Amino acid sequence: MDKLRSMEIFVAVIDSGSFTAAAERFGISPVMVGKHMRQLEERLGARLLARTTRRQSLTEIGRQYGERCRQILADIAAAETGAEAMRATPRGLLRVSAPVTFGSQRLAAAVADYLAQHPEVSVELVLNDRVVDMVEEGIDASIRIGNLDDSGLVARALLPYRMQICASPDYLARAGVPKTPPDLARHQCLDYLHWSRHLRWKLAGGGSPGDEGAQAGAPASRFRSNNGQALRMAALRGYGIVMQAEMLLEEDIAAGRLQPLLQDYLPEPRPMHLLYPRDRQPTPKLTSFIDFMLARFGAQAALHSPDSLTTALSQK
Repeated sequence: MDKLRSMEIFVAVIDSGSFTAAAERFGISPVMVGKHMRQLEERLGARLLARTTRRQSLTEIGRQYGERCRQILADIAAAETGAEAMRATPRGLLRVSAPVTFGSQRLAAAVADYLAQHPEVSVELVLNDRVVDMVEEGIDASIRIGNLDDSGLVARALLPYRMQICASPDYLARAGVPKTPPDLARHQCLDYLHWSRHLRWKLAGGGSPGDEGAQAGAPASRFRSNNGQALRMAALRGYGIVMQAEMLLEEDIAAGRLQPLLQDYLPEPRPMHLLYPRDRQPTPKLTSFIDFMLARFGAQAALHSPDSLTTALSQK
């Protein structure tokens, strides 16, 4: 039997915890998995697994040998990847995760441009607002908004994620225009379900030195959603005041369907990063995507043109 294949199957047994699961991964029978294990044990002259009728566990030698097998297999994979990277153009499937609003409003169009430049690459764009486990879910690159934990991933800074507050002219004609955050207590404020409790409608101070920020004191909303697009639609229907990403609301504001509010109290822009696993030999598809993202959305990129919403509002 192939020694390397036996090592791969042994590591799969360790990771999955059973012969049956390892067999399914390699498309072989559990009996064949057992043969690979016995051959390794005969070659080493030692037991790798302590088996009973109900469970199996690693012996001390099995733990040490498993760690070495894992490292050897990783080195082989890195060598093969490095050889491919030296001769290959970007190709293969790239799985990218991003928050819903940024992904739909900005990233989807950018991915189309990236694919036009790299015809041998395919992209799966997974949009959700939870923090994904990149390794477990097979994600090559991920966009995250907010402060980062020490995850061991490589983080490259992108343009900050800016918020906007607005409401429809009809709503403001009925309910009045709030001038300061405390005024929101008298208004219908649309809530985003993924906001943590301490961030709910917490606005920045009015710009005075030493002002640490003002809590809006918005009442509990009668309309809450985990989707910014749903809150936008409610605001367009005149139900209340929405606070969502600038990129989601800017077209409605430019067209006059929504009116900006409390511009001196907008929350501070949140950091946004491109994350990807640390790898000694990253694939061409990943390196090309990283370069593309930094050129398009990097911290120094001119994402907003001179006639953008941010520029237009600052000139009023």
